[in-house]
Amino acid sequence: MADTVLRVVVALLLGASPFARADCGAPNAAEMQEAEALYLPTPHPVVEAMLRLARVSGNDIVYDLGSGDGRIPIAAARTYGARGVGIELDGRMIERARCNAREAGVERLVEFRRQDLFVADLAEATVVTLFLFPGMNLKLRPRLLRELRPGTRIVSLRFGLGDWLPERTIEADGHPLLLWTVP
Repeated sequence: MADTVLRVVVALLLGASPFARADCGAPNAAEMQEAEALYLPTPHPVVEAMLRLARVSGNDIVYDLGSGDGRIPIAAARTYGARGVGIELDGRMIERARCNAREAGVERLVEFRRQDLFVADLAEATVVTLFLFPGMNLKLRPRLLRELRPGTRIVSLRFGLGDWLPERTIEADGHPLLLWTVP
């Protein structure tokens, strides 16, 4: 119960509705309680700011770890012609993301994989986006440094990567965005 309350409070603090429904069907309250990780949709203006901060282009392959409804890979494909890959555990969210990609007309540029972000192959990524809690970011950091190629950009919404300081921090609609480049 406390975990569910925390999820709702965090969603409201971030300006998201934890129970909103979208065209392809966002999760309802019962689905949120069943989910293994909190789904908080990134506001669309923040998605665009994340992609601009990462300097996404048509040559990029954008990986979104914990991709939810697919809005970040879809926006990267729609706006920049980039390829996008969403990594998500929740099969219902994968189906929503695929539906959203079809509706956006970018299904040929994006794919959504039902995988654990801690074991998914990230080697082809040139940009990685995160909206994960601090503990997950910290656990993921050694893997990002070990497996991503030098020059890969990482953008996180709100939370850092431990003592690895971002090279740039901006604010988008009241949300901090942090940027790193893999050395």
